[in-house]
Amino acid sequence: MRRGRNETEEERADRMWQELIQEVRVAQMGVQILFGFLLTVVFTPKYATLDGTEQTIYIVTVVLGAAATGALIGPVSLHRLVSGRRVKPQAVTWASRLTFVGLVLLLATTTASLLLILRVATDDGAVPWLVTAVVLWYLLCWFALPLWTRHRYTTR
Repeated sequence: MRRGRNETEEERADRMWQELIQEVRVAQMGVQILFGFLLTVVFTPKYATLDGTEQTIYIVTVVLGAAATGALIGPVSLHRLVSGRRVKPQAVTWASRLTFVGLVLLLATTTASLLLILRVATDDGAVPWLVTAVVLWYLLCWFALPLWTRHRYTTR
């Protein structure tokens, strides 16, 4: 018995593109909201009171947010520039790679944001532990569980 879809390479690329774009929309929304918030911080009176380490964390966070935004918007530009050139399977591959890079950068941006916020909000020595716990949670939800599912349920 044959498993899977009975679709041509072009139909498969079209389906995969639609699925990818739906996934990217979710990630784009998150990174754009976070990045927009980060851009405003430097214009608040509180920014001037941050110590050198916190200002460095902020700058790194903004750069990571900009990079994540670029990677997650990249698939849209890629599609627009290659549309009609009969390279959709290759475009899906590259867009998927950009999306993965964008998710890793989003993880880094979120981690740095959380570190900065918790450092400013509290002097508690638990900050590194809290940040580590959240990063582990993200790694579990975003990577470990999907990879385990792929390994567990993919037929060879």
